[in-house]
Amino acid sequence: MLSLDLTGAEVLGPYGLHRDGLSFSDGVIVDTPVGRAVDLRGYLVLPGIVDVHGDGFERHLAPRRGAMKEMAEGLVAVEAELAANGITTATLAQFVSWEGGVRSYEFADQVFSHLRDLGPGMVTDLRGQLRFETHLLDFYEELPEKMAEWGLRYIVFNDHLPHARLQEGVQPRRLVSQALKARRSPETHLALMQALEAESEDVPAALDWLCAQLALRGIAMGSHDDTTAEGRAIWAGRGVNVAEFPETLEAAEAAATHGGIVVMGSPNVVRGGSHNLNVSAVDLIAMGYCTALASDYHYPSVRRAALMLWQNGMLDLNGAWGLVSSGPAGVLGLSDRGVLEVGKRADMVVLERESLRVAATLVQGRVSYMSGEIAMRFMA
Repeated sequence: MLSLDLTGAEVLGPYGLHRDGLSFSDGVIVDTPVGRAVDLRGYLVLPGIVDVHGDGFERHLAPRRGAMKEMAEGLVAVEAELAANGITTATLAQFVSWEGGVRSYEFADQVFSHLRDLGPGMVTDLRGQLRFETHLLDFYEELPEKMAEWGLRYIVFNDHLPHARLQEGVQPRRLVSQALKARRSPETHLALMQALEAESEDVPAALDWLCAQLALRGIAMGSHDDTTAEGRAIWAGRGVNVAEFPETLEAAEAAATHGGIVVMGSPNVVRGGSHNLNVSAVDLIAMGYCTALASDYHYPSVRRAALMLWQNGMLDLNGAWGLVSSGPAGVLGLSDRGVLEVGKRADMVVLERESLRVAATLVQGRVSYMSGEIAMRFMA
């Protein structure tokens, strides 16, 4: 690991930007110079980005339907993209769903097993999040042990069944395309959805049991796409504290005002609103209801969203950057990162001051990404 004194840069500390320099040794920020200086005038040094939820990795692990044979090489490519975007801790959100394909149990087993085995050898801190479809009742009993086997500490519950159309006997939208992705006939895929819908009355009690089991193991739990205050309250009663991408102001407000954590997607901020016309992340941030921003499906958007909130004057840099660093670190229970303070991990991203492009990313003092003129400064 490097031991360096970063000098000349604007460093984002607990009280804002300063030019007092930053030193680190053995992967940890220290309070005294270590003796080798790197001149970073013209750069910003910010806490490394902690991504609490992202599924942009899918394009690397399964670039085409059926092309899933080079999982290890895919994870290497994922890490490269994460590092190039200033992400030092990444949560890969992988489904186990009736939808099949890259959301199947079999594919998830490959992803999580490779992540468990290969992740420790990578520079970026790669973690897994299980996105679990609530109607898969046959998986409930084995799920706590399976999460332990995969090394997972975070689960988010989803329900993507088209309930209204199934109850009305109307063909679900995108049935044929979904069936093709799952390598099923449309008839088989529809029959599976209908069978799961028929068991809907059994799901709440099963969730009560499952969440209690996961809570005993200290697993962080979240709900996805909440729409009502009542629904959010039910999740909270199960100990499911994280509201991930709530779709309405009502649900987000219920989560935030009752001690919950609200996570929104960075693309929502960058686009100026949800592509599904759900509640605006910018509005929730303005109201103080958002704890963390996640990459969702686009890794570059995390940095861009935080910088946009700062540049348009909505938040100061500490507040804006905290949504992608200290905020998500808190969601994951990681008290050792997210801020550039003595004793914390030397996880940081260095931005060109003028362009605000990523010049370098360091994780525990190790370089995960570096490009351009800044490399000459580190090598001098």
